Amino acid sequence: MTPAELSRTVLRAVRRAVDEDALRAPVPARVRVERTRPGGSGDYACAVALRLAGPAGLPAHEVARILRDRMATAPGIGRVEVTGPGFLNFTLDAAGTAALVRTVAERGVRYGRADRPTGEIRRLYHRREVRAAVVADAVRRLLCARGVQVRTSCEEAPDPDWARLGVTVDVRGTLPAAPPEIRPVPAGATAGALLARLGPDATRWGLLRPAGHDRAPLGDDLLVQGEANALFRVRYAHARVRALVRGADRLGFAPSYEREVDGPAAGALCALLADHPGVLDAAARHQAPDRLARHLEAVAGAFSDFHDTAFPLPVGDEKPSAAHRSRLALAEAAGTVLAGGLDLLGISAPDHL
Repeated sequence: MTPAELSRTVLRAVRRAVDEDALRAPVPARVRVERTRPGGSGDYACAVALRLAGPAGLPAHEVARILRDRMATAPGIGRVEVTGPGFLNFTLDAAGTAALVRTVAERGVRYGRADRPTGEIRRLYHRREVRAAVVADAVRRLLCARGVQVRTSCEEAPDPDWARLGVTVDVRGTLPAAPPEIRPVPAGATAGALLARLGPDATRWGLLRPAGHDRAPLGDDLLVQGEANALFRVRYAHARVRALVRGADRLGFAPSYEREVDGPAAGALCALLADHPGVLDAAARHQAPDRLARHLEAVAGAFSDFHDTAFPLPVGDEKPSAAHRSRLALAEAAGTVLAGGLDLLGISAPDHL
């Protein structure tokens, strides 16, 4: 179960409580569900009861209890607790994890993206500067992934080298009514110079990974194949997943989530995979591709921890089991999210490094 699905489950519980006259309050348009903070209970938390307590004329703890009773048996939720002044805390069950892994497998790199156009049209405007152009292109990709139709415009004719970075411009010249400008801190170098030194993938990562208001570090360390290089960690994690799938194929088995994969490392990885659709939405809404880059780093780190504690392939005389198939399915889901995220950043995800 993803945070978006959990949010819809909470909303249905609110509507049901209102329809049954157990709660007299307006049904909100949206409900925010967040990862539980360190020291908290469960996988996710929601403060909707505190929001509804005033209009309902009830203590927030009582509102939370009413909602808890209507969500306790919802598919994908193992346990619902009421904590503090009225927070709802959710622990997902194994069925929810299995559904998440299946959803990622079925959707592939399109996991977290919209199924159809929304009908919304957006315009993006930037100056003739390489970082602004690359950020605008990444924002365009993110918005398109959310079903938005996007047109990009540049104040002048684009640099021909931008094409080698995957950047396209639909409209040139100053518009009569220009949309808000995408204007990150300039890179301080031309596209041609960056491409000659770093190549397209490292250049795009170097320009996109920092927040727009921060300077973009564009040193040669972007090419280092080691733990200190975040781009390498993300792409290595993806390549490692593909190597695991190839190894399993040679051993005669395939990924299939058949039993719960236990352990904190698996739980942390599942939570990040579930967060992926929300991260894409926030990165598009705030025009901040750096949010996606940081999320991919977190997924890569969580996969590494999971890989080290629950190796997906048999070792020694072990025979492939349901545990191996399930671990491999979770690993493959992580690789799929990494590949899809890199694609939205305009960066390749090679199967071999």
